[in-house]
Amino acid sequence: MLARVVLFFVGTFVGGQVNRGIYRLAWVRRDIGPWSRPAEGAPPRVWTDRIPVIGWWGLRREVPLHGRRFWIRPMLIELACGFALPWLYVWIVEQQRIELSDSAVPFGWLLFKFTVFAVLFTLMLIATFIDFDEKTIPDEITVTGVLLGLLVAVTANITPLSTTDGNLHAYAPDVWPADFDRRWGIVLGLAMALAWWLAVVPKTWTTRRGWKKAWQYLGASIVRQRIWWSVLGIVATLVLAGYLRGGDYWQNTFSSLVGITFGGGLVWAVRIIAGVALRREAMGFGDVTLMAMIGAFLGWQQTPAIFFFLAPCSAVLIAIVQKLVTGHSELAFGPYLCVGAAWLVLYWPSYWTRFGEPIFAMGGFVPAVIGVCLLLMAGMLFLLQGAKSLLGWTDEE
Repeated sequence: MLARVVLFFVGTFVGGQVNRGIYRLAWVRRDIGPWSRPAEGAPPRVWTDRIPVIGWWGLRREVPLHGRRFWIRPMLIELACGFALPWLYVWIVEQQRIELSDSAVPFGWLLFKFTVFAVLFTLMLIATFIDFDEKTIPDEITVTGVLLGLLVAVTANITPLSTTDGNLHAYAPDVWPADFDRRWGIVLGLAMALAWWLAVVPKTWTTRRGWKKAWQYLGASIVRQRIWWSVLGIVATLVLAGYLRGGDYWQNTFSSLVGITFGGGLVWAVRIIAGVALRREAMGFGDVTLMAMIGAFLGWQQTPAIFFFLAPCSAVLIAIVQKLVTGHSELAFGPYLCVGAAWLVLYWPSYWTRFGEPIFAMGGFVPAVIGVCLLLMAGMLFLLQGAKSLLGWTDEE
């Protein structure tokens, strides 16, 4: 009971930092909340403003600056985090609800998994509300999440999610192939890390002055990104550290890299296909980086279930309500990726035993099926767009 009470107060503090991230990491930053500097013209702050939940009641004095009900959502977020953190502890540590084995799991392992998922859920919560507010997901969240996911893989010889046979690695439920432990494994791992970095590093691409100039501008824009070169150095160091440690550490690191590459790559492929077929941006690049972050923690096997089933199912209900209430049809997809990922973590044993293990036991057949599905989706979208043109419907309709 004491642990739950302590975690409640810790959760409310974490909720305060979630609110801080929502307002300070957004594209349009706002000075809302006790952890930000007061907005221009705001009344003086007092120490009680920083008390989680309660402090927002006092911050109602800033209503003339931020709006009538600005304080309600952040107060509810802190309160929800206060209840969610001890509930997550009970679910993962005390009840062991994400474990597939009936035997007792060491307390240290359970505490490790609880901490990892608490961090992941915190990052996803910040990303969710920023995406709701602006339909953007900041790199500060997703890049940090990828680095943390790799750090977890390098430093722990267990994975946050497990199978009936042990750790969830990139080849599960099949046996880990020894070929990945050789030199070409580290080459492939570094290549995946470089591919992720090239995808997220800010760069300039324009063909207005020809292809030669386009490549020159691209190279020059990347060279100037000094902070991002540091990010590449950190990622390369983590990958090399995982390889040198070997064994489970390298399996976990390599599997995290596969999760990053496959998760981000699948969403990116859908984004490109839908954009070409519909002749407009169908998904933001933030969804790509968000799915890469989720893959860094959960691995690649979860990506199809989250992206094709869990996220759409959670989104369709909200989309219907939104259309009926507001008349708007545009939807931020990132929050529903987060909902799908959270559901999969919490009900992992049910998913893996009923769907995951039987499906992924088919091995290389699974990526082939996903590739065929992407081709079918492209054909369907092109046909849909053609039908709309023949009927004279606009994209808004």
